[in-house]
Amino acid sequence: MDTEKAKAIFARDRYAALTGIEIIEAGIGYCKARMQIQDKHKNANNMVQGGAIFTLADLAFAVASNSQGQLALAINVNISFLRGVADGVLYATATEVTEPGRLGAYDVMVTDEKNTIVARFNGMVYRKKERLPE
Repeated sequence: MDTEKAKAIFARDRYAALTGIEIIEAGIGYCKARMQIQDKHKNANNMVQGGAIFTLADLAFAVASNSQGQLALAINVNISFLRGVADGVLYATATEVTEPGRLGAYDVMVTDEKNTIVARFNGMVYRKKERLPE
């Protein structure tokens, strides 16, 4: 799946769109997405809320895991928040860890503009027999 096709398919992810997340680059087993931090992403301490960071990582994970066109659904995810951030741009880069099979494992690193790691996300998907809706 190339970047333009990923953008077209995942434009239907209404929650990610609501948060302003954009797909920058996509390929087989890979995705890089970005989120410009806005006031709506902040918690009561004026830091980016963990759910916003999770949503960014989750979209990159979804694109990477569905990149071969086979419907992949998350069965387990874990996120570790390593640094707080209050402004700027966040990036999530998802990469495939295992050869595509019935199960797929992915790592997602969330970084800031200086490439400082903000969060680390790992996810596993189950690939169904049907193709991803286009």
